[in-house]
This record gives sequence, structure tokens and C-alpha cells, in this order.
Amino acid sequence: MDRKKMMLLVGALIVAIGTALLARSIFAGAAAPTADAAAAAAAAKGPKVLVAQRALPVGTIITADALAYQAWPKDMVQDAYFINGEADVSKLLGTVVRFAVTAGEPLTQGSLVAPGDRGFLAAALGPGMRAVTVPVSAKTGVAGFVFPGDHIDLVLTQTVQAQDGEPLRASETILRNLRVLATDQSTESSTVDGKTVVKEFKTVTLEATPKIAEKIAVAQTIGTLSLSLRAIADNQGELERAIAAGDVSIPEGATKEQEEKLLKAAMSRPMDSGSTFVTGGDVSRFQRRSMPASRMELARQAAATVAAVSGPPSGATNVVFNPGPTVRISRGKTIEVVPVGGK
Repeated sequence: MDRKKMMLLVGALIVAIGTALLARSIFAGAAAPTADAAAAAAAAKGPKVLVAQRALPVGTIITADALAYQAWPKDMVQDAYFINGEADVSKLLGTVVRFAVTAGEPLTQGSLVAPGDRGFLAAALGPGMRAVTVPVSAKTGVAGFVFPGDHIDLVLTQTVQAQDGEPLRASETILRNLRVLATDQSTESSTVDGKTVVKEFKTVTLEATPKIAEKIAVAQTIGTLSLSLRAIADNQGELERAIAAGDVSIPEGATKEQEEKLLKAAMSRPMDSGSTFVTGGDVSRFQRRSMPASRMELARQAAATVAAVSGPPSGATNVVFNPGPTVRISRGKTIEVVPVGGK
């Protein structure tokens, strides 16, 4: 075969292969839309089921924007799904996710737990958090104007007895931004005619870390605990300060959903630092302002006072003492030096 015929044969072969590949891609492209259309048609024939609009981790409180109805193939619908026209979405608001649900996945009746149901409180707790109950009254519980979901500060009021005069009365904010889980045995607010009912309660259950739970248990044995209701705007201010201080960092490349999750966790995080306090001396000039001296400190002051009046023992050298503030009391010919002890 001569060279010219060979080149023609090779060219024809290349054209044939190219034509076959082009035809294959055209048929494959046409089949994909057909398959998608068939799937969409099959789903359209089925009922609409309730699915998650976004990923719902364990402990997520259901809100209206977290759910939506979506057409689902009829042969894939299960009895546990929430079907449009049969389920009331309004009754699901405020429930808590018991098992994690991915975005686009249908919700099942077993994946949600409602307030008052067994296991609701455990499901509402964040990962690594604990529930601790504090006794309150109308006076220490903001007169009942605290509801599940609010955030509060915890104030400890105590009286420190003194051996050298008036006791020290002090009030201290020991913990901040604690989330209220329940009041008495209720995890939801009562409403009448669309209005929230304000009522007194004897106990309040708070969400805390294990370390903060221990502090609350000890604080109850020291003095009286009072609730201080936080404003909603305070959480945003705390978040901005935390971001400015570098306590909250958002990794590069984080999605909007991941960013919102990190910021939400930072805003609801309880804090046991930055406490403030007020003493009786800050309220009234007739009250004590400083800590009372301990018995050991009083003994040291008494020994120093004796040494100041009678002088060092015979033969003693390099005696150093600091009697602190004292008062000289004269009774006839007798003069007595009495330590004040910071009064």
C-alpha cells in the first residue's frame, strides 16, 4: 500500500473515533436531564415531609427557620416522618434535637424531645455542661421575671463575723451569663391569652460547666444566692469584648454556618472571671469596709502591742514588730493600748 492511501486510511480512522466520542457525550448529556427529571417527577408524586434546613446537632432548640417541607418519593416515606397536612409545625417549635440531623434529612418523631418529656433537660444541655439547681425566693429570684432560656448573673451575699468589732457585710457577683434551664419543675413558660404568666418559683435550674457547678454548690453553704437578670444586649457586648481580646477566634475558610455556631457558643458560655463586689462600707459610712482580722492576726497584733509597751525581752536584739493601728485608752493612772484591727 502506498503512502498516500495509508494517510487517507489513518485520517478516516481518526474521524470515525472522534465522531463516536462526540455521539457518546451527546447521548450521555441528554440522559442526565432525563434521569433528573424522572427523579423530580417521582418526588413530586410523593407527599411533602419535614426536613432540616441546616445541620441540627444534638441539643439544638428547634426554631421556625430550621425546618421546611420538601417533596419526597412516596416509596421512601416512613411512618415516623412528619407529613405536610398531618403534622403541626408550631407544636415542634421549642423542642430539642435528641439525635443529630444532617441538612436535608427528614426529621423523625424520635429525633425530637418536647419540654416536659423524659430526657428533655439532658438533651437541652450543651456538650460538657451540667444542670445545677439553686433555691430562690421572690426576693432573690427577680420576683418571678426569670424564664427558661434567659441568662442571669449569680450574686453571693454573706456576712463575715469579726473578733475585733463589727462584722463585714459583702455582696459579690461570683458567676455571669448562666443560662436558665427551668424554674421549679417547668422547662417552658406558661401563657394565657398570648401573654406570658409571671409567677414565683422556689428553685431555678442553671446550665454550668462542672467547675462552675462545684462553685455554686459551695456558694450555697457560704451565704445567700440571688439572681441578677441580664439584658439580651449584654451578650453581644460580651462577645465583642471576647473577640477583641482574642478569646474567640474564627478559623480561616470557615463557612457561615460554622461561624454562626462558634459565635452562638461564645455568647452563651458561662463565665466565672471578672467578678465584682460591694461591702457595707461602700453603702454606709457606719459599716465596715475591710476584712476582719483572723484570730492568728489578732494574736500577732496583741504580741506586737505588748512588745511596744514593755519593750523587748531582756537580752533580745533585732526585734522587729508592726503593731498596726492602735488606740491608747487612759483609765486614771492606767494606760492601755488596744489594736484597732482595720475597723
